Parts: sequence; structure tokens; C-alpha cells
Amino acid sequence: MADPLIPINIVIADRSYRLKIQADDEEIVRKTIKMINEKIVDYKTNFAGKDMQDYVAMVLLWFATEQQKPTPQALLNEDNQDKLLKIEELLNKTLKQ
Repeated sequence: MADPLIPINIVIADRSYRLKIQADDEEIVRKTIKMINEKIVDYKTNFAGKDMQDYVAMVLLWFATEQQKPTPQALLNEDNQDKLLKIEELLNKTLKQ
């Protein structure tokens, strides 16, 4: 049986939202909201914008771009995969001789 959802209230860009989330996700949701609001303040301080929607759009673009960047673990896995493929090629050449 799935865990029951808990209601939480969040504020993004001075607007309140009521969400229902898994209890296990509450900490990460709150950290994400904090990061988003801090980034909005950063953009408001450093860039000219017409209204809050401009800043929210800038943060959304930043956040989506950050999600596309490879993590150090992904880079390490890719490097290891390349090494394993080279080892496999060497083994195949050796076995064919």
C-alpha cells in the first residue's frame, strides 16, 4: 500500500501553494523551494526584469539547465565504461590470436 500523502504549504515567488506529497519527500521539496526562492532573489538583485514572472522564468531555465548537466558520478561512470570497452576489445583481440 502506498504511503499516504501529506499536505504542505509552500511559497514560491511570494505566492502560496498547497501540495500533497509523500512524507519522505518533504525535506527535499522544502530544500528545493528554498533554493528556487534564493535564486529568484539573486536574479532580482542582478538582472533587470519587468515582473516576477520574468524572474521565475529565468530560474526555471537555470534549474532545467542544471538538471541536464552530467554529475561527477555520471562522468566517472562514462569514463569507466570507456575503459571497460577498451579492455574488452583487447581481450577479444588476444582471444582471436
